[in-house]
Amino acid sequence: MSGIGRASVLIGAGTIVSRLTGIIRSVVLVAAIGSVNSGAADAFAVANQLPNNIYAIISAGLLSAVVVPQIVKAAAHHDGGSAFVSKLVTLGVAGLLLTTILAVVAAPVLVHLYADRFTTEQLALATAFAYWCLPQVFFYGLYALVGEILNARRVYGPYTWAPIVNNAVSIAGFVAFIVLFGGPITAVGVWTPEMIAVVGGTATAGIVVQAVILLCFWRAARLRVRPDFRWRGVGLNHLGRLAGWTFLMMLVGQLAGIVQSRVLSGASENGPAIAASQYAWLLFMLPYSIIVLSIGTPYFTQLSEHAAAGRDEDVRRDIGQSIRTLGFFIVFATAALAVGAVPASRIFTNTAAQAAQAAPVLLCFLVSLVPLAVLFVIQRTFYAYNDTRTPFFFTLVQGVIVAATAWIASALLPLSLLAAGVALGQSLASIVQLVIATILLERKLGGLRIGSWMLALGRFALAAVPAAGAGWLTFVLLGGVGGWTTSSQLLGAVGAAIIGLVALGVYVAFLALLRAPELSVAAQLVRRMLPGGRGA
Repeated sequence: MSGIGRASVLIGAGTIVSRLTGIIRSVVLVAAIGSVNSGAADAFAVANQLPNNIYAIISAGLLSAVVVPQIVKAAAHHDGGSAFVSKLVTLGVAGLLLTTILAVVAAPVLVHLYADRFTTEQLALATAFAYWCLPQVFFYGLYALVGEILNARRVYGPYTWAPIVNNAVSIAGFVAFIVLFGGPITAVGVWTPEMIAVVGGTATAGIVVQAVILLCFWRAARLRVRPDFRWRGVGLNHLGRLAGWTFLMMLVGQLAGIVQSRVLSGASENGPAIAASQYAWLLFMLPYSIIVLSIGTPYFTQLSEHAAAGRDEDVRRDIGQSIRTLGFFIVFATAALAVGAVPASRIFTNTAAQAAQAAPVLLCFLVSLVPLAVLFVIQRTFYAYNDTRTPFFFTLVQGVIVAATAWIASALLPLSLLAAGVALGQSLASIVQLVIATILLERKLGGLRIGSWMLALGRFALAAVPAAGAGWLTFVLLGGVGGWTTSSQLLGAVGAAIIGLVALGVYVAFLALLRAPELSVAAQLVRRMLPGGRGA
C-alpha cells in the first residue's frame, strides 16, 4: 500500500496543478472568445475537440486498455521489454503520422460531421480553426504513447506534470490574443486570418511542447528503443486482437459523441451549446481527474500484476480497496460541486446570467460522477485480464443510450435546456453501463464482495446529505445567484471554494461520528499531499 500511496500523491499533486492551470487557461480563453451564446466559441470548440477525440481513442482506450498490461508482461523478457517497446513505438509513430495527415486533409468533412447545424459562416470559421488544431493529433498521440509506457514502468510523474507546460504556453498565447484584438470576440463574422492563427496556433503549440517535455524523461523508463519495423515475434498480433475490441469500443463512444455534437450545434448562440458543455464537462472532470486518476492509476498497475499472476483474490481486494478509497473523495466532490454549481459555472462564463444558464448542464453531468468512478475500477479490471471484448458490449449499450437520449432531448426540449438534457442522457447511460459491467465482472471472478464497498458508498452518501445542506446554506447566505460569488470569474472560484470547504467540514465530521474506517486511509493520503508530508 505504501507504493500505491506514494504514486497516488505524485499523480494527485501533478494533476491538481495541471487542472488548476488548465482552469486558468480556460478562463483566459473565455475572456477572449466567450462561452455561452458565443458562435466563435462553439466553432473553436468543435475544431479543437477533433484532435482531442482522436487522443481519447489512443490514450483512454487503446493504450490504457492494452499497453500497460502487455508492457508489464514484457518486462519479464530477457531484455526487460525493450524489443517489444521498440516495435510498439515504431508502429505507433507511423500510425500517428498517417492519421494526422488524413485528418488534416479531411478537415472540412470532419467539421461538418460534428456541426451540421452551424450556419455556413460558422462552418467556415470552424474549418479554419480545424486546420490549425488537427496537427495536434500526432503530438497528443505521442504524448499518450510515451506516457503510458512510463506509467507501465512505474514512472508516474512526468505524464501528469507535462500538461502544466502546455497550459502555460496556452495562457500566454490567449493573453496575447486579448492584448492584440480585445475580447470577448463572440461574433463569427468579425474573425480575421490573423485572429484565427493566434488562437489555433496557440492551442497546437501547447500540445507540441507537452509532448517534447515528456520525451525528456524517457531515460527513467530504462528501455533501449530504436526504430524497428519488424512487427512480428513479440506478441504484437495478440496486442492487435486486444486493440481491435478497444478500437470498436472507442468508435462507439465517438459515434455517440458525434450525435451529441450535431444536436448541440443547433443551440449555438441560443443558450449553452458545445463550448458551454465542454466547460461543464471540464468542471465535472476536475474531481474525477484529481481523485480517480491519481488513486486509480497506480491501483491499475498493481491490479494488472496480480491478474497476470493469476492471484484473483488479490484482484478482488484491489477492487474493493480502490472503490472505497475513491468513493470517500468522489461522493463528497459530487455533493460539493452540485451545491456550488452556479459559482463554479461562473468561472467559465462572462456574466451571472450565463452562469445560471450553464449550471444545469453541470448538475446533469454530476449525476454520473460516482458511477463513473466505480466504472473506472470495474472496466480496467477487465483490461487487466486482457479482456477488451466484454467492455465493448456494455459500452455499446451505453453509446446507444447516449445517442438516443440526445435525439430525444433535441425533439422535446427548448434550445436553452438542450445541453442539460444531453448531459442528463449521458449520465443515465453511464449508470446503465456500470450495472451491466458489474454483473459481468461478478460472473467472471466469481464474486466481487459488492456488499462491502456498497456499504461504504452508502456511509459516504449519508454523510454527504448534511454536507450538501450546509454548502447550499452557505451559498444562500453569500447572496445566491445574485450575490458576490457570481460577480466575476475570480469570485466565482472563491465562492465555490468556500462552499466546498464548509461542506467538507460537515462531511468529515459526520463520517467521524459514523466511525468510517476509510477516514483514516483518506487522512493518510491527504497528509502526504501537504508540505512536509511523507510518502511512506
